[in-house]
Amino acid sequence: MQSPHGSAFRPSVMGSNGMVTSGHVLASQAGVQTMMAGGNAVDAAIATAAALGVVEPAGSGVGGDGFILIYWAETGQVEAINATGPAPQAATRETYLKNGGIPMKGMRSVSVPGLVDGWLLAHERYGTLKLEEVFDPAISLCEEGFPVSHRLAGSLRGQNTNFSADPHTRVIFTNDGEPIPAGELLANPNLGTTFRKIAHEGRDVFYKGEIAKAIDKFSHAYDGLLTAEDLANYNAHWDEPIHVNYRGYEVYEMPPNSSGHILLQELNIVELFDLQNLGCNTAESVHLMVEAKKLAFADREKYMADPNWVDVPIAGMLSKSYAAEQAERIDMEKAVVDVPAGGPESHEDTTCFCTADRAGNLVCILQSIQSGFGSGLIAGDTGILLNNRMTYWHLEEDHPNCLMPGKRVRHTMNPVIVTKDGKPVLACGTPGADTQVQTNLQLVTHVLDFGMTPQEAVSAPRWRSLQNPMESTIPHTCSNHLQLETRFSSDTQEGLAQKGHELQFVGDWGGPGSAQMIMVHPESGALIGGSDPRTDGYAVTF
Repeated sequence: MQSPHGSAFRPSVMGSNGMVTSGHVLASQAGVQTMMAGGNAVDAAIATAAALGVVEPAGSGVGGDGFILIYWAETGQVEAINATGPAPQAATRETYLKNGGIPMKGMRSVSVPGLVDGWLLAHERYGTLKLEEVFDPAISLCEEGFPVSHRLAGSLRGQNTNFSADPHTRVIFTNDGEPIPAGELLANPNLGTTFRKIAHEGRDVFYKGEIAKAIDKFSHAYDGLLTAEDLANYNAHWDEPIHVNYRGYEVYEMPPNSSGHILLQELNIVELFDLQNLGCNTAESVHLMVEAKKLAFADREKYMADPNWVDVPIAGMLSKSYAAEQAERIDMEKAVVDVPAGGPESHEDTTCFCTADRAGNLVCILQSIQSGFGSGLIAGDTGILLNNRMTYWHLEEDHPNCLMPGKRVRHTMNPVIVTKDGKPVLACGTPGADTQVQTNLQLVTHVLDFGMTPQEAVSAPRWRSLQNPMESTIPHTCSNHLQLETRFSSDTQEGLAQKGHELQFVGDWGGPGSAQMIMVHPESGALIGGSDPRTDGYAVTF
């Protein structure tokens, strides 16, 4: 399994007993520690998930949402859990319009946190260790503290004014009102207590018991809309993943209300072109992917929302015949701006991590509290940093993603699992809002079309096509602004500019995301991992 692309920024990590790739080395170690104690990939995933909420507080945690994809070797099936919470019952469109819209921070930006119930659903079906053992690494990080990385220190500096103004964030995220510098310890013992309560008492303590009451009390004190009743009425649920066949591989994604269909639509279109002949990271191959992305995003804008409220034509959107029609719309010589949605009805800040065990089980999870540090509020003495997921709603009445009480917002999170002939091949993903499906397209094609190793795939030069900020009012237009890392060759840069892409450069390693990937060797079953060098992530194995 030799790559033709030479060495990556780091080597791919290899092991045979278990592996975790995540956005922070301490979280990856938490997952591996759990497997070394006798846990499987699901136990390790929950341990990693809990630890990430401690050491990467800007990205995820128990106050947020998530999607979980699981490949279970014994059945050869991929299963999905939707752990995204709805808008509170008091969160009406009219309420927000009267108050100037949805705020980016504060208690009125908070939706129902769904992640904890998703973890517990996965553990109930597939976990082998007791929850006390699974949460133990995260509890240790909460109570003993962990060294603040340079990246986290920079994020804390940016939020210091807000954090120092509130007593609950001040005591955790500042040094008596001053920014916490890199290398000093950050502890959140109250969150450790919350983990202990969940481990001992299960979901009810979070959604109906002591923790729910504490969140309700905090919400009321901070003029929020989230109530104990909203929490009590919530349930995460098992879901059927969506998938397409790409060059003989089955690529699995989360169904709506996830935007995972975009990646599958992109792959369906790209499959109709000779990507290897176009070349890896050439102007031609990047242009093709960007134009395919525009078509898929136009469909999302017109059709996709919570499927319990909106009839999403997902079968048509993923059909091969529809992809052929969409591919005909691509001009390989010119970047387009006018991109209306197709007609599929006629056809049949976030974190990502992956775990794998020696039995061949794979887990890929995306979890988020929305933008950096979510609402910016810690719910009293619970230690829980609450999300600001409400900011993803539209307030236009005729928009499919228009806010309604009890409706789940449209999410960008989309974990990926790839199989071939029923056997595991890849688990991968990245945070990054609308960038996720674009980065995942690059990751999947880097490996399946161009033979890169996981570390090469996550380290390769990265592009991002920017959406038009006015897309909600000008639905057929999109931006031709294309961000490129400067490591793309001059030929690629010049070729893309000639095709009409307006290039913006973000430095050698300034591209978005924190991509994670685990590959299963097709013959030996060895685990091969790569973790994005753009962030604090590492692949850890044993």
